[in-house]
Amino acid sequence: MASTITVETVVHSPIEKVWEYWTEPKHITGWNAASEDWHTPYAENDLKVGGTFVSRMEAKDGSFGFDFTGVYDEVTKNERISYTIPDGRKVKIEFFSQDNDTRVVESFDAEDSNEIEMQRAGWQAILDNFKKYTESSIHK
Repeated sequence: MASTITVETVVHSPIEKVWEYWTEPKHITGWNAASEDWHTPYAENDLKVGGTFVSRMEAKDGSFGFDFTGVYDEVTKNERISYTIPDGRKVKIEFFSQDNDTRVVESFDAEDSNEIEMQRAGWQAILDNFKKYTESSIHK
């Protein structure tokens, strides 16, 4: 049984904006990277139960890339998203409104090939990037 890793952040934006930025491909390509030398040049998202998503994650120098994909198990607007990735692991994202802020809590099944702390750090870095992107007012 795989252990579950949880990362979270508080985004200083209302829940409707946080949901939109989390789920719309034009925004996903703006924040979905763990470090400055990575990017997501392409994303598509069919946000419904049974729908699929894909985010193309690549090193900016072109040395490596992969498609991050999954199938949605649950979609409750402005509240919860859960999905299964191809290796069978589950991911759940919950959104909690706190006045004009939104707490985002992401839980996922750990995989066996990397240390737990490394996985947590990578997912947290992407979540931190999402927070920074969403709080910036330049994206419309």
